[in-house]
Order: sequence, then C-alpha cells, then structure tokens
Amino acid sequence: MSRIDEVKALMSSLEEDLVKFYEKENKAAGTRARKQLQDLKKLAQDIRVEIQNMKNN
Repeated sequence: MSRIDEVKALMSSLEEDLVKFYEKENKAAGTRARKQLQDLKKLAQDIRVEIQNMKNN
C-alpha cells in the first residue's frame, strides 16, 4: 500500500468516527477518533522522515 493510500484509508475511517462523535454524540467514536488522530500524527512523522531521507540521498 502506498503512503497516499495509507493516509486516505486513515482519513476515511477518521471521518466516519468524527461524524458519529459530533453529530450523534457517540462517546466511543470520540475515543476511536483520538486514537486515529494519534496514528495519523505518527504516520505523518514517518512520511516526513522518509521524504527527508530521500531528499538527502
């Protein structure tokens, strides 16, 4: 799976849980959204490092 596909998949599931949390006030969806946001942060950092390494080589 390419990095772009990873980000898209994560954003898709995040969007579903954010809708459930904000519109339906589902507290469990809020917990899942927070975890997915943390995963997105980690993925973004990994991609940043990968890009920097590719630039420097």
